[in-house]
Amino acid sequence: MAFISAADADKNSYDVIVVGSGAAGGQTAYTLTMDGAKVLMLEAGRNYQPATETPMLQANGEAPLRGAGTPEKPFGFWDATVDGGWQVPGEPYSSASDDPARQFVWWRARMLGGRTNHWGRISLRNGQYDFKPHSRDGLGFDWPMDYADLAPYYDKVEMLIGVYGANDGLENTPNSSPGVLLPPPKPRVSDLLTRQRAAKLNIPVIPGHRAVLTQRLDHVRLPKLLHPGNAKAQKILAADMQKRAACFFATPCGRGCSIRANYQSTTVHLPPALDTGNLDIVTDAMVRAVTKRPDGRAEGVIFIDRKTGAEHRVKARVVVLAASALESVRIMLNSGVANSSGKVGKYIMDTVGAGIGGQIPLLEDMPLHNEDGVDGFHLYTPWWLYKEQLAGKLGFARGYHIEFGGGRSMPSMGTAAGMEWLNGGTYGRKFKEEARRYFGSFMYFSGRGEMIPNDDCYAELHPTQKDKFGIPTLNFHWKWSKHEIGQAAHMQTTFAEIIDAMGGRMPSPPQPGEKAIKQGGIIIHEVGGAMMGNDPAKSVTNSFGQSWDMKNLFITDGATLCSNADKNPTLTIMALAWRASEHMLGLMKKKEL
Repeated sequence: MAFISAADADKNSYDVIVVGSGAAGGQTAYTLTMDGAKVLMLEAGRNYQPATETPMLQANGEAPLRGAGTPEKPFGFWDATVDGGWQVPGEPYSSASDDPARQFVWWRARMLGGRTNHWGRISLRNGQYDFKPHSRDGLGFDWPMDYADLAPYYDKVEMLIGVYGANDGLENTPNSSPGVLLPPPKPRVSDLLTRQRAAKLNIPVIPGHRAVLTQRLDHVRLPKLLHPGNAKAQKILAADMQKRAACFFATPCGRGCSIRANYQSTTVHLPPALDTGNLDIVTDAMVRAVTKRPDGRAEGVIFIDRKTGAEHRVKARVVVLAASALESVRIMLNSGVANSSGKVGKYIMDTVGAGIGGQIPLLEDMPLHNEDGVDGFHLYTPWWLYKEQLAGKLGFARGYHIEFGGGRSMPSMGTAAGMEWLNGGTYGRKFKEEARRYFGSFMYFSGRGEMIPNDDCYAELHPTQKDKFGIPTLNFHWKWSKHEIGQAAHMQTTFAEIIDAMGGRMPSPPQPGEKAIKQGGIIIHEVGGAMMGNDPAKSVTNSFGQSWDMKNLFITDGATLCSNADKNPTLTIMALAWRASEHMLGLMKKKEL
């Protein structure tokens, strides 16, 4: 079993159809196939092979426009996203309001591995508070599970994909089990200065957690822990782990990774799943709808071959939607399934984002020194004001973490641009001198905050608009609440205080929350729309992502999340997918699916 044609898929029979190949689809297919289930994966985009397509060692100067972003490649010429983006030709979406503050933008990947080829690899666990937010402050919804239910699966995912970090034991910032995390990279000079000065403000700075191999995985110990009693799975995984190299600090992770040092579904989940012989993959397969059996259960799906336009129907005992939260919502709405509660499409969420940059004179004219390290942050700040917030001292609910960066990364089109606010503008020899002086002295602080689900944020099918495949498109309703706007304002003042404590300066003062907060969808952390719960009348699935209405329909992507904690959601999505897949396997073995 391997990559097959759409026509061949029609002829085969499967235990499970998995729609989507990103973090959720990849994890689902991995867990199922390693335990023997026969799986068909349908990916809407094209095949993508990081080993041959990743621009590992090319400098920005070798790219058109020195690698700068364009409408077709908004994250730069070398970014791994080869199809997809904010706009996908022939696949429109819309916002119900003309108010710019109520617009929602939707990033879609159309390639094998989905967004995992592009994402930031930030891998933070939800904490105990994050699973019971309503019980804590009366807002939003509690999850139908506790942290203890998911903790073993966080361990499994971290061991499989490889996550660096440290156990600092801070409030609502869970530790991993011993022996799970890889060692974090050493802090850079800008990290050390930030940690020193933030400490004076009682703001903690600790090692970050990212899915990048700082050393090779232990291929002897980890497979036995991940697949106890399954010799075949252990052998396959051990062999695959030996094909992954440790990061040698050469390439931004957003380009992908041909040596498989960072996590992408295409480099971690899919190779061993294919090696089991239990996985078939059809790319360019745009799923239109879930089909029903006479008994009301899911029969399979209808998909359209993007290359030929031909429609295909495939069947299986179980259907899993893992197409990304909003794409799965669209499939359910278009199918008219799993929505007896009326909650499909409701309570969609993104992450709250705001940021400030500054220039730090202490970092000017630094002597040459080793800035080696992984792409992305080495240190970060978890939310630290739980007690003050619980006491009602902040004026908004829920928190945010801080990502920051500085140092002398690879020069790009924007390097040395926009220095007029520092020097009034220069050119020629003076410009070159000042470019060298200021290079590496700029820092940027970004907040990533929790969004509370609200009634004003939902997706519905557009009444008339369809995409080029004839599938109804999504129409978004969006509105930040006072809590998210309050977070953004707090981010601005906090970042300004840190920059000031570093002796730095900013081109402009902090903005009010309404202006600082990023547009909905811009952080690309879409979750919600098919919330899990304990009550079938108020939720779409149970805690395993199993539809209340169709017992053999599962949702393993971010659509089921009940809240969007300040921790980036990908690690949680993978942990939930592993847990749901084990539940599926158990039900299939008992012949209940």
